[in-house]
Amino acid sequence: ILDVVYNHTAEGNQLGPTLSFRGIANESYYKLGAEDPRYYADYTGCGNTLNASAPKVLQLIMDSLRYWVEEMHVDGFRFDLASALARSFHDVDMLSAFLTTMSQDPVLRQVKLIAEPWDVGSGGYQVGEFPPLWTEWNDKYRDCMRDWWRSEVGVGELGWRMSGSADLYSSEGRRPYSSINFVTAHDGFTLRDLVTYQEKHNEANGEDNRDGNSHNRAWNSGIEGETDDAGIIELRRRRIRDFLTTLLLASGTPMLVAGDEMGRTQRGNNNAYCQDNDISWIDWELEDWQRELFEFTRTLLTIRREHRVFRQRYFFQGEPVREGGPEDLAWFSPDGQLTSGETWGAADTRAIGMYLAGNLRSRTSDGRPQHDSSFLLLLNSGHEGVDFKLPGRPYGQLYRSILSTSDPIPVLAQVENHSEEVVHVPAFGVNLLEVTKH
Repeated sequence: ILDVVYNHTAEGNQLGPTLSFRGIANESYYKLGAEDPRYYADYTGCGNTLNASAPKVLQLIMDSLRYWVEEMHVDGFRFDLASALARSFHDVDMLSAFLTTMSQDPVLRQVKLIAEPWDVGSGGYQVGEFPPLWTEWNDKYRDCMRDWWRSEVGVGELGWRMSGSADLYSSEGRRPYSSINFVTAHDGFTLRDLVTYQEKHNEANGEDNRDGNSHNRAWNSGIEGETDDAGIIELRRRRIRDFLTTLLLASGTPMLVAGDEMGRTQRGNNNAYCQDNDISWIDWELEDWQRELFEFTRTLLTIRREHRVFRQRYFFQGEPVREGGPEDLAWFSPDGQLTSGETWGAADTRAIGMYLAGNLRSRTSDGRPQHDSSFLLLLNSGHEGVDFKLPGRPYGQLYRSILSTSDPIPVLAQVENHSEEVVHVPAFGVNLLEVTKH
């Protein structure tokens, strides 16, 4: 996947250098101010916005994209500030020349298309609004999971985000994989820094810590920055495993930033684009806990790859796929009962169980139903441990623990738990259990 930036150029605003397009046909290549064309319409935060609706600009972009596919054989693209490309005149338009041409191009419509579905202009936030061929960075998933794992929200939105964000993507024939789930990206904190710092520390960037986002939805786990407090260190590492587990086992398409799988830090810098040094580099000299985290991530990826239930092709319906079976998706309170509407609406709910039935709505190429194991994912974002009672039939009679974020190295349980038995989930913890008998 190639990250492409067709929304602006290095010529900047009206005070920037004249390098190419400004001197060739300024009024054709750029979107100009509606009231005073001396100035640029800046929807990118970089001084100018390329006019993707102009025929020659659109041809330039399409020729470039087709070159990367046909000659360089890339599998697809992630479009930086895609909303800026979709603007007709000055409004975002899902029938714009750029999006319409992409949908009709016989080469480009066949590759993976990922939108960063916003820009910095008015009306630029378009999460859930791109056409069916497109997938999107889902920042609602990011914000919800960051808030959940710092005890700031209840389960109301969590249910949508863990199950593929049907509220955003189920219209117009889109599927769960349209949601690109992520917790961190190239901008902002690394995953390790997200649980280590509450405030940005960008002093090394030379702007007196004014640059970078100040609203990071981060919690430092008790102390700002690195510490030798064993309890806080253990909590931070468990929370990293929590984030990885909910990311890699949620419906949708997970996106993991390089280095997060082994605890990379930028020492609290959340805007390190300007740092070509050890602040932004990956340190391959790993400590023991980082090697364990790497193996933990590999285990999660193996579970996801081997079990289709974590790679849903269709949205859940909350109803049985087969007559007499369990619902395809069910949510449980710690008492082993189905979650009530009151619990869904409570802002202080910190523990919930997510049941995924092995009877899938997807089918094989010859039309046969697909089956998998059923799983129960127990989530606790509270400051105290919680005892979960395992649900009985039709959901399961026997359960086996597959993974717990309280264990740095996943240990497959040798003893099965019967329904109605209690499983303890520690504070800020996740347990994954496989149903071995229905």
